[in-house]
Amino acid sequence: MKTSDFYYDLPPELIAQTPLERRDGSRLLTLDKNTGAIGHHHFYDLPSFLRPGDCLVMNNSRVLPARLIGRRESGGVCEVLLLIDRGEKTWECLVKPGKKLREGAKVTFGEGELTAEVTKVLPDGNRLVRFDYEGIFLETLERLGKMPLPPYIKEELEDQERYQTVYSKVTGSAAAPTAGLHFTPELLAQIEAMGVRLAYVTLHVGLGTFRPVKAENIEQHDMHSEYCLIPPETAEIINETKRSGGRVICVGTTSCRTVESFANEDGTVRAEGGWTQIFIYPGYRFKTLDALVTNFHLPESTLIMLVSALAGREHVLHAYEEAVRERYRFFSFGDAMLIS
Repeated sequence: MKTSDFYYDLPPELIAQTPLERRDGSRLLTLDKNTGAIGHHHFYDLPSFLRPGDCLVMNNSRVLPARLIGRRESGGVCEVLLLIDRGEKTWECLVKPGKKLREGAKVTFGEGELTAEVTKVLPDGNRLVRFDYEGIFLETLERLGKMPLPPYIKEELEDQERYQTVYSKVTGSAAAPTAGLHFTPELLAQIEAMGVRLAYVTLHVGLGTFRPVKAENIEQHDMHSEYCLIPPETAEIINETKRSGGRVICVGTTSCRTVESFANEDGTVRAEGGWTQIFIYPGYRFKTLDALVTNFHLPESTLIMLVSALAGREHVLHAYEEAVRERYRFFSFGDAMLIS
């Protein structure tokens, strides 16, 4: 299949720049993966599409406030984006302006409570940066760092918690697992009270999730790698759900990729952790996932290929065209879909 097979036309004004005041007030487009039938609802209606005995699988990864604005020794402003912890206070980072931040360059953040030095320029242009600070690095980041919002969001985020799910727990993502942003504690309590099990996995979302597919044929795309984990209690819930005939409903493509990475042929999953490069596109046979809660994805992205594997490319593109006609909000802070 060609990458261009997954293109759709999106008016720029439909890219949501800010979150709605009410998390679960977003719209919810339902798509029947077998017939292509479409329905229009709101996210707070989600419980009416769930059944006792189902389980919701959610990614509890928390976004690192990894975007640091600092000053070079010359006084010029610069930006350092943390990517991978390489140990011994050293991180692999993206930096701007690259020409000014060569090996040996020093940067100060805040009032000097955090300083850094570029120790190496990597072949891909990233930098190894060694930080110097007192106390706990994560606490320093919480004070000084900003959320690394996707490139298509141009507005600053007033409340940084709105780029975290209400159940985020394990810090490590460079981007939010955005399908989960629609849930409130009240909605989760309502879902659990009706007999739906809640299960949590961890996948630390990397910036590779925004990397465009450059290969003409999708099979030639080099998929990025991300760390993920299924804890024993989550594996037990998923496996019990499978045995009892309930549905495994993943919240977001990250949860989907995690369970499918550690799935057995019979649909059960293993309690396991490790790096995954799973690339799901049409032709893939899902082993564990039965339904998916997801946001609307970029044209020609690996994520629209994943949802097309579940519901069929024609059904998905038709649903996206309908969403454009109905003026849905797209991408990270946008509206949601339920594919079942």
